[in-house]
Amino acid sequence: MLPNLKDFQVWFVTGSQNLYGTSVLQQVDEHSSQIASAFDQDEQIPVRIIFKPVLKSAAEIIELCQMANVNKSCVGLILWMHTFSPAKMWINGLKILQKPFVHLHTQFNRDIPWNTIDMSFMNLNQSAHGDREFGHICSRMKINRKVITGHWEEKQVREQLSVWMRAACAWADWQGARFVRFGDNMRDVSVTEGDKVEAEVKFGYSVNTHGIGDLVAEIEQVNENDIDKLCQEYEQQYTIVEELKNEKKASLREAAKIEIGLRKFLQDGNYKGFTDTFEDLHGLRQLPGIAVQRLMKDGYGFGAEGDWKTATIVRALKVMSIGLNKGGSSFMEDYTYHLEANNEIVLGAHMLEICESIASTKIRPSCEIYPLSIGGKEDPVRLVFDSDASSAINVSLIDMGNRFRLLVNEVNAIEPLSALPNLPVARVLWKPKPDMRIACTAWILSGGAHHTCYSQAVTSEYIRDFADIIGNIECIVIDDETTINGLKNELKWNDVYYSFNNK
Repeated sequence: MLPNLKDFQVWFVTGSQNLYGTSVLQQVDEHSSQIASAFDQDEQIPVRIIFKPVLKSAAEIIELCQMANVNKSCVGLILWMHTFSPAKMWINGLKILQKPFVHLHTQFNRDIPWNTIDMSFMNLNQSAHGDREFGHICSRMKINRKVITGHWEEKQVREQLSVWMRAACAWADWQGARFVRFGDNMRDVSVTEGDKVEAEVKFGYSVNTHGIGDLVAEIEQVNENDIDKLCQEYEQQYTIVEELKNEKKASLREAAKIEIGLRKFLQDGNYKGFTDTFEDLHGLRQLPGIAVQRLMKDGYGFGAEGDWKTATIVRALKVMSIGLNKGGSSFMEDYTYHLEANNEIVLGAHMLEICESIASTKIRPSCEIYPLSIGGKEDPVRLVFDSDASSAINVSLIDMGNRFRLLVNEVNAIEPLSALPNLPVARVLWKPKPDMRIACTAWILSGGAHHTCYSQAVTSEYIRDFADIIGNIECIVIDDETTINGLKNELKWNDVYYSFNNK
């Protein structure tokens, strides 16, 4: 379900000009090729790095930008000015470029060769002012981009490049993506609403609704042999409680049937995520629980109660984190608080649908069944587990009426303070940054949703890069540096900015 990031390409593009002569341009080309090859062979770089011949004129720049636009494998460009590349040459190319780029401010040599440096060396290695010329035209054209400064062999530079590339892959994955809503959103709820037409214009994905009956029809086609196989898989991967092996065995088989039918519906429709709601379950015997948890683990985005915006963010973070092995990402909800003085904690959970990718590595998830007090259906099957301690983020995408807002809170997940023997859901405990009072106040002042995507795998840097790639989207990060006065001012300034830049 998730893409192979090595199927994606980032083009390494170097700017120069014909002023310097054949010998210098040959050295520029060789240096650029060497850097691109080194990046391509670096294990922490998630995509293929494709070297492109050095650009020396406006015509060459336009041609390359046109090629990038139509190349489906190309998710972005690394742009670097080895020498001085007059920025007026870049204007028309940048005007038509539809792929994101990162500006790498580096130079081929790390050190100044003190004893041998001469003007020939200076003419060849002039990124120090060549990149400033390029930076000026990008800023004048108001182009969003990430600028990474440092020597290309430095670990930090490559880490920053990797983060940006993963964000670019998530953006590419959104383009033309399809998300399905089974039924509408929860009645009378504000934050799960949103402008789906504007979202398609802004983000490139479509969100459409199917009646729950369409899904039920698919589920009813599932055969008993497939149910047998999936139930065997459940037994191999999870600790199955006794009642699901005995008197409630039919409920486990029904949950497996729902998973098989739901998975086939998503695959046949080429969907990358979905929503459902407990208020629209006509024809389903139980609200999907374990099915949703396992589909999220495989990379599908999900949002409960029709929350399509969260489903799209879950998908994006799943793509960003492919192969990181730093924990998972899941649909989440701030559910209840522990308000002990100086030890305030959030308990995050949901009725059923927490992705098993964030499950503790210490014990297998438990497959259990309990009544659900809402929805009016049979008791649903779900996976129950705790999550490991780790740094993490909560991300929310909100429709503010005249713009979308990405809201992030950095948090530290902790081990449970005590066993939770009577809590029949998957859960995680965290302490928000900078502290509970400021974080919750800031979240509420920012209009943050009660649904989020919780991720142990990515950091706020990924979300900032993602926002820059999207372009003209508000991004608010609540972290150790946040103050309420500062946040209020930021929100006010942003209101003014977006009232004049609502494109």
